Amino acid sequence: MNLSESARAVFAVLAASGTATRPQLAAGAGLSKPTVSTAVAELESAGLAACSGTASGGTGRSAAVYALGPAAGAVLAVDLGPTHTQVRGCALDGTLLARGTGPRADSADTVRAALRALPAGAPLRAVVVAVGDVTARDRDGTGMRPATAKAGPAFDAMAVALPKDVPVHLENNVNCAALAELHQGAARDRDSFGYLRIGVGIGLGIVIGGRVLRGANGAAGELARLPYPWDDGREPRREALEERMGSRSLLDRAADAWLDSVGAGGAAGPCPRTPERLFALAEEGHSTARAVVGRHAADIGRLAAAVVAVLDPGLIVLGGAVGAFPQLLPGVREELARLSWPTEVVSSMVGDSGTVAGASRLAVVHGIETVTGGVRVKH
Repeated sequence: MNLSESARAVFAVLAASGTATRPQLAAGAGLSKPTVSTAVAELESAGLAACSGTASGGTGRSAAVYALGPAAGAVLAVDLGPTHTQVRGCALDGTLLARGTGPRADSADTVRAALRALPAGAPLRAVVVAVGDVTARDRDGTGMRPATAKAGPAFDAMAVALPKDVPVHLENNVNCAALAELHQGAARDRDSFGYLRIGVGIGLGIVIGGRVLRGANGAAGELARLPYPWDDGREPRREALEERMGSRSLLDRAADAWLDSVGAGGAAGPCPRTPERLFALAEEGHSTARAVVGRHAADIGRLAAAVVAVLDPGLIVLGGAVGAFPQLLPGVREELARLSWPTEVVSSMVGDSGTVAGASRLAVVHGIETVTGGVRVKH
């Protein structure tokens, strides 16, 4: 948009704060009060800011309070999860405007429903799509797309629902969840940590100095590519570690343990078919379930030790459909302490909504930058 430099700076401050008086905008933007007054008038004329009321000051004087105007618009965040798609629409101050969840196969319909729920006439400023993949430039170099078949087809099926004239930004789903932990979860008081996701797949979100580390290829934290197995007589295979650590293999090992228990005369009961059931049995004291969970905790502890050996982050947040179970914490902490440096290990606090929450935050940042022509916003 064709805004003055001061108007762009003031808009960025207003979006970050939600509401503000002119003195607050002046302090936040580092501008004089007369310059801010001119900038606010410019934003009001463009519909990007509006007076939302007044606030009384300590001297008894009242000051006009400003908020985003109707032309500020909205953003959309999409989490293309392994089984379900979550969508959130937000104003540029982060206010939730729309949300939806649906099967991954119906992701386009879920996105369309969220778009229809946004305020009529509000321009869509940016879209962020969280994918379980590394992202790369598409063939014509004009946009981003998933780099492999892990998420490519799902992204293509969803993308047909997006407006063609809106910038679409892709981000790895684990990186998005790490941002959610940083701003509203288990790492709120830390500026460096590792978010270790264990679920159907595995991944690491690396936050250093309050920012996500993406790497030269956007592949920082792709733990699935760690060589495994690394042993005499056995060649490492691509993504073999993810195959070992993922929830499907965990349930396969549980099934083997159940058969061994029955063969030894144990009364194991029905074999769990989901991680939730396995961990529930472990919580109840079921010996076979506890043994399986204990072995998995040790494996995660060894993976965490590899992370700590490289990053020494001081904090590991365990998340994901399996990793977030608190029953894993004692075993992970014990194995990590045995193998590596002292490191705090905690469970995720953002749960299943972490990825879409982090994607929403990124979408707001990109939306503000669309309006301001690139004024940087911390994320």
